[in-house]
Amino acid sequence: MAFIRNREEERTGYQNSAPLSDRIDTQCDFVMVYGMNETTAERIRMYREKGYVIHLMVGISWGHYKDYLYGEYDGENHWDEAQTDRYGNRILHGPDVPYMVPTISFVNYIANKLKAAVDLGVEAIHVEEPEFWDRAGYSEAFKREYQLYYGEKWTPPHESVDARFKSSRLKQYLYTRAIDRVSAELKIYALKKYGKILRFYVPTHSILNYTQWKIVSPEGKLADIPGVDGCIAQVWTGTSREKNWFNGIYKERTFETAYLEYGVMQELVKNTGRKMWFLHDPIEDNPGFDWNDYRKNYLCTVAASLLHPQINSFEVCPWPTRVFYEKYPRNSAHAITIPGEYATLLNNTFQTLGTLEDACSGAKKIGVLMGDAQLYQRDYPDSLFSAPPEEAVGTVLVAGDDFISQVKDKVVNADVPDEETLLKHMASATFPAFYGLALPLLKYGAQVRPVLLDNVRRYAGYLDDYDVLVMSYEYLKPDSPDMNTAIAEWVKRGGTLVYIGDGKDPYHKINSWWTGKYENAAVHLFEMLGITPAKEKEIFRCGKGKVAVWNINPCVFGYGKDNADKFRGFFKQAVPEIEFRNFLQLRRNEYVIAAVMDESINDEPLTLPGTYADMFAPDFQIVKDPVLYPGENGMYCDISYLHDTVCVIGTSLRILSLKTVTNKIFIRASGAAEFTANIRVKIPAAVVNAKIDGEDCVYAYNETGGTVLVTFESKIGEREIVITTEAPVC
Repeated sequence: MAFIRNREEERTGYQNSAPLSDRIDTQCDFVMVYGMNETTAERIRMYREKGYVIHLMVGISWGHYKDYLYGEYDGENHWDEAQTDRYGNRILHGPDVPYMVPTISFVNYIANKLKAAVDLGVEAIHVEEPEFWDRAGYSEAFKREYQLYYGEKWTPPHESVDARFKSSRLKQYLYTRAIDRVSAELKIYALKKYGKILRFYVPTHSILNYTQWKIVSPEGKLADIPGVDGCIAQVWTGTSREKNWFNGIYKERTFETAYLEYGVMQELVKNTGRKMWFLHDPIEDNPGFDWNDYRKNYLCTVAASLLHPQINSFEVCPWPTRVFYEKYPRNSAHAITIPGEYATLLNNTFQTLGTLEDACSGAKKIGVLMGDAQLYQRDYPDSLFSAPPEEAVGTVLVAGDDFISQVKDKVVNADVPDEETLLKHMASATFPAFYGLALPLLKYGAQVRPVLLDNVRRYAGYLDDYDVLVMSYEYLKPDSPDMNTAIAEWVKRGGTLVYIGDGKDPYHKINSWWTGKYENAAVHLFEMLGITPAKEKEIFRCGKGKVAVWNINPCVFGYGKDNADKFRGFFKQAVPEIEFRNFLQLRRNEYVIAAVMDESINDEPLTLPGTYADMFAPDFQIVKDPVLYPGENGMYCDISYLHDTVCVIGTSLRILSLKTVTNKIFIRASGAAEFTANIRVKIPAAVVNAKIDGEDCVYAYNETGGTVLVTFESKIGEREIVITTEAPVC
């Protein structure tokens, strides 16, 4: 039975810095105890006694590391290793918590600190959010690393495209080096001292979000680190509500952004056998929203993640204590704790996520190019603008939601901006060049998936999963000519390439492998393809495949509906078999996941013929021919797909066992406390009564679906539910 599994599968888990309490004892598989301090050992003991698999999580770019900063660790003050901007401002995550330049000294400190966690017997260690801010790169520690890495004196990043590109490349290298060294040291320590294979994971934001927030991180380089066993995709409302441009409108598009974020995250482990958990957050870091907002956006992210069928493990809730105990909107007279229905829905979803299996989609596979190098060109030198940025000497900048909101560009809605405005757009947090390619297709029902260019060098045939590739070198540059060779070979074998770009991005002028021989990397790609584009728009045959080239900046496709329509028209010329629609839909065994887009080809609703249990309803409501309207999404359990005579359809508690004896069904279950729990069971006969721990409880038999819903107040400990039916069930 799908709801009965071993915790060692580690399909569901959460991170928490607080002790275990009744409302958060959700009975997922594993818990990442957060932080190393005087309470860590006790928190580990509490969770272990309840049967959870124990991991530990810490931040690797920031944390409560005052003993290192102020010299208690080694007698040396290390504040010169704090990430610093061009005006001398330290970039902080909080008081006395700077973002760090990961020097060898700092890496050794982190490794030594985490050996205590290995001594406490954790099964895995997670070092989260390796983050180097794009506006950083001015500290003394970074200058030293620059000189050693490049063999030349440091150059201020804001002075030239070369200096910024090289600075960002170094930032990525430094955190790649840090993770490599920490993972290796901890793994050998665990093996030598305890004969134990320690697992090591990196929870990280998506490359899409880091590009928008202007943060450099290892991303694809994680695949090259032997000690990394997998990742957590840190995608949630707070990243996915980041606004973007489509049809000339700048607004939040949580579902679509989340879909693209999860899509690129699975590329970090593709073809590796490593583990990936997709994260969802029932609220988000910004405490200013109400519960209706949190619930709507949470379900957007859940639905978006489930449409990527190769991942079936989930971090179900970071920081559950703040979800189940705190009041929102924070600092409001109307702040309240979590509504009862939402608490039930969350516990339902936590259990359902443990039942997902892989699936395959038969739709045409369309990839949109991304790559690590897009992190290297998130701003432009002062010389390209008529008004350089004003100085902000003495200001202490704190990263996070407040800072992100300050740096969003107030871009002007224009079909074709002037050159300087276009550069500002390209460097803005809106990242319009990528969204200009992805959203016009995704909004019209094409199952586009981000493709990580760097992987063509790692895995033979990496692009073979895709029928169509949409790309531009205006927002990223290939690290080596063999990347172009791989793309050209894929086209010649039958792929369709849609290339968009006008070659005007200033980063084409960096000193790189194409310098002196080609105007830019795209010219080399065209040579590999055997084509010479001379018109604004052209389509070429190339071996068994074809290439469509449009000489235009991809940003413009987001600045007006007419522009998006023209792009789709060009795309359809290259891919005539594409059928646009306003929804995405996928079956994963008994589950059907669907989302209907607004701003799409039409406003038609989507109807799913059949009888289903609504998995996004707190009571797993039985619905016939459910309908979704534009802007809505859903997850449904297809009753006709369930072949067992008796089985659990949905539950708020972890199911420990289920057995049938004549006309009785016995279920053992365990879950969190202080909420209304529901269990819906498929049965072959009407119900006489239902009891929990020997006491009568509320039940409702649904003849249409042949199911019964049992409802009761949840409390800590193992519970026994007994359902008696009118006729034998076995």
